[in-house]
Amino acid sequence: MEALKSFEDLLQRYLDRKDRKRVVIVCPNDDHTEYVVRRCAEANLVDLTLVLDGNESEGLKNFCRSISPTSIRCVRCGDVAEAAKAGVRIVYNGEADVLMKGSLNTDTLLHAVIDKDGGHGLIEPGKVMSHVTLVEAPAYHKLLMVSDVAVIPNPNCQQFEAMIGYDCEIGRKLGIASPKIALIHFTEKINPRFQVTTDYESLKQMARDGRFGKVSIGGPMDVKTACDAESARLKKIGSDVVGDADVLIMPDLEAGNTFYKTVSYFGNARMAGLVTGTTSPVVVASRADSAESKFYSLIFACLAS
Repeated sequence: MEALKSFEDLLQRYLDRKDRKRVVIVCPNDDHTEYVVRRCAEANLVDLTLVLDGNESEGLKNFCRSISPTSIRCVRCGDVAEAAKAGVRIVYNGEADVLMKGSLNTDTLLHAVIDKDGGHGLIEPGKVMSHVTLVEAPAYHKLLMVSDVAVIPNPNCQQFEAMIGYDCEIGRKLGIASPKIALIHFTEKINPRFQVTTDYESLKQMARDGRFGKVSIGGPMDVKTACDAESARLKKIGSDVVGDADVLIMPDLEAGNTFYKTVSYFGNARMAGLVTGTTSPVVVASRADSAESKFYSLIFACLAS
């Protein structure tokens, strides 16, 4: 299957699969999430459930009234916390495939997703929650996945293992039969002073042992080496991954988040992202993310579900 090169390719892949998904959006009170609702409804892309807390715009209310009641289901709640719990419960009960955050705080939604007390959350016992970002960068020849830019501050080896497992699974759903995974650091050498580099050695051994299925893993290496074959040639680094990485595993949240914001602003990259490790994909796009980013995050989640 051909590698996806753009977010338009991502949308076409979803349409080609003819596997219509059910999506619940919690508190679509901001303009960008409202755009997602309108675009999905007008193009008939998914089955939508909107969980409302009474603060939605008049424009959204009128839009929902103007279309067939079968196109959008509305669930009304008294406040944001109740709406978050209701949205999670809908997915937990098997009535939706994807959960998406609107204008509420991410912490409020994730508190309901984790639900340590009620037993109706979307995290299985022992699972690691992480995050994957899909990047369309003008300088790169295909879409690129990056973990973790949003959830785990300083991953340990077990958390790195979980990240790679999730990203491989999603990559295969995108059509990447054997994902090429770059383990990112500022050095190419194993150095005991940097625990992450010794963890990377353990992860490569796991790959050799078949832990992740058919996969290529290389590193430590820097981002440029992972994505630019000429840099790898000059450094005399040989690997199936160099210059053609499908996935970048970041050493920590500081590096991941800085990379994310730098390539989006200075590199004009387009971004989509979702939480992994949950029983169903969860989209927690920032309130500052563009309408387009939120829309493609939802399409990414639909393909990953």
